[in-house]
Amino acid sequence: MRSSNPVFSRRGFSRDNGYAGFNTAPQAGYAQGNPYAQNPYAQNPYAQQGVQYGAPPQAPVTTDRMTMDDVVVRSAMTLGTVALGAVLAWALLPVSTTSYGLAVGSALIAFVLAMVQSFKRTPSPALILGYAAFEGVFLGVISEMYNSRWSGAPFQAVLGTMAVAGATLLVYKAGWIRVTARYARMGLAIAMAFMVVMAINLLLVVFGVAENGGLRSFGPLGALVGIFAILLGAFFLTLDFKQIEDGIAYGAPRNESWLAAFGLTMTLVWIYVEMLRLVAIFTNND
Repeated sequence: MRSSNPVFSRRGFSRDNGYAGFNTAPQAGYAQGNPYAQNPYAQNPYAQQGVQYGAPPQAPVTTDRMTMDDVVVRSAMTLGTVALGAVLAWALLPVSTTSYGLAVGSALIAFVLAMVQSFKRTPSPALILGYAAFEGVFLGVISEMYNSRWSGAPFQAVLGTMAVAGATLLVYKAGWIRVTARYARMGLAIAMAFMVVMAINLLLVVFGVAENGGLRSFGPLGALVGIFAILLGAFFLTLDFKQIEDGIAYGAPRNESWLAAFGLTMTLVWIYVEMLRLVAIFTNND
């Protein structure tokens, strides 16, 4: 099963990507309830000699293994860097053409850093925190822009993002959603189709074929698209939760917690941006 997140899908936590980690046939594994049941020692590079993976995973022999505490700490560091960058950008960059240019430049740098990290074989804290800092500058500028027109929109978007993340985690932990290979394939196919449609819509807007943003307008249609995008973000979170859970259960190295934090940050940024647009749309319609 390949994660929704480009970071997870590239390496480390992905089960079908050819990286030296968790490479298995998803259909057979999920059908038996154990994704590593078919050939555990060949498919799990973190397997300890003598450990039987047909049974529930045992505690790691060494302590240098990823834990939930590691994921929480790294995620707090990464999201904290995003928040700090956003606050500084908001405070120091007044809304202007120059700040818009800096926002676009920061977004491009963040994208490049994200892609570099995605193609690296090991997590790089410097790259991840650099991505978070530049992403924070971008978010700070656009948040200030939205706030100048729709007062309080960023605060509502933050609350909305927290609500979506919390509800998704609750539903996932309650077992109401089972992250299976079929679930992932269907969701990723929908996500890819959504991105293709959004790319076509952007081209139509740029060339003047679609007016007022087309599918991304600030009207009812734009609201529906925004809600759908947020639901996709929640879907991404369920895959991220599953990948992290599996990494911990099967003894991924501790530095992989940086990768987990990176992926979660990317997904939460997606949800926040979509939530920001949605709040603006509903404020417009009041």
